[in-house]
Amino acid sequence: MDFQQVFGKPPETQASAPGRVNLLGEHTDYNDGFVLPTAIPQSTTVQLGFSSDSQHNFYSENLNEQVSISDINHRPSGFASYIFGCIELLQKAGYTIPSLCVHVKSSVPMGSGLSSSAALEVATLRALRQLLNLPIDDVEIAQFAQQAEIQYAGVQCGIMDQMASSLADTEHILFLDTRTLERRVMPLPYKAEILVIDSGVPRTLAGSGYNQRRAECEEAARSLGVKALRDITVVNLTEALPEPLQRRARHVVTENNRVLEVLQGVTSERFGELMNASHASLRDDYEVSVPALDRLVEILQKTEGVFGARLTGAGFGGASVALVRAGESKGIATHVLEQYNQAGYNGQILVPSLGLSDAA
Repeated sequence: MDFQQVFGKPPETQASAPGRVNLLGEHTDYNDGFVLPTAIPQSTTVQLGFSSDSQHNFYSENLNEQVSISDINHRPSGFASYIFGCIELLQKAGYTIPSLCVHVKSSVPMGSGLSSSAALEVATLRALRQLLNLPIDDVEIAQFAQQAEIQYAGVQCGIMDQMASSLADTEHILFLDTRTLERRVMPLPYKAEILVIDSGVPRTLAGSGYNQRRAECEEAARSLGVKALRDITVVNLTEALPEPLQRRARHVVTENNRVLEVLQGVTSERFGELMNASHASLRDDYEVSVPALDRLVEILQKTEGVFGARLTGAGFGGASVALVRAGESKGIATHVLEQYNQAGYNGQILVPSLGLSDAA
């Protein structure tokens, strides 16, 4: 049902925000590291209107679920927690937020590692900015969105997803230094495009080992006497750590180095090699992959026309991303899914072609 059907009147305003796919720089953002995401075509749209009563009313079209909140001390769960978190944080920052009707509709796949939660947070904050003429910029929106996820959804996330949803586009890669928030846009390598395939294994960060990995990284940084693992650039320095901290730190150090190599300019072939190495590190050192993802990535890596592939998002299920020859992604996807699904899995194409390089 649309806003009018749910709330009996048209919305006052609306805003959208995209999901994202990350090419390199996984589990580095909460270590003050470097990342290379890009936006995807799928997005979340939030429509807002003023509530006629004293409570907030949230409706998700995808879930066909409505939540009403009259007691501000009662935190909702599920999709409503992200919206409620954004509203609460703005109020704590000194902005007056009236009772609202909120309608959410999204084409960003849920449970695939493509940041459906960040898209919801950013779209909510964009709509609130428009409705109430709030003096917050796109970076502040990302920062509020990150805190909404941490404080209200229970995920101790870095800021990559929210920055990508707030600032990235589908035509470029976004390089982001998550400590300084320095950023720049980059084209894809020559004659390359992006293919995203879902493993069919859903995941939720709040119910995974995500927060544990962050805690392990923080313990490793303390043991090495640095603020964050981003400050370690020589992988040999991680060898003094006990297991599993040594492997966790080794992943972060090598992953940051892979991103920085891309930043200096690489061929499509070399970019693909770095993606392959990233997946091996996520599988063996960070231990966030699952058998289905490993099998899907293996098939991709062995397919003609694929420069490289890896899991994307935090892992524990979700999607794979591949860098492939321009114009060949749909044929590659069909071939890969035929093999993958014959092995007993249930994959699907999420993004069949994205980001054809300007230089192609």
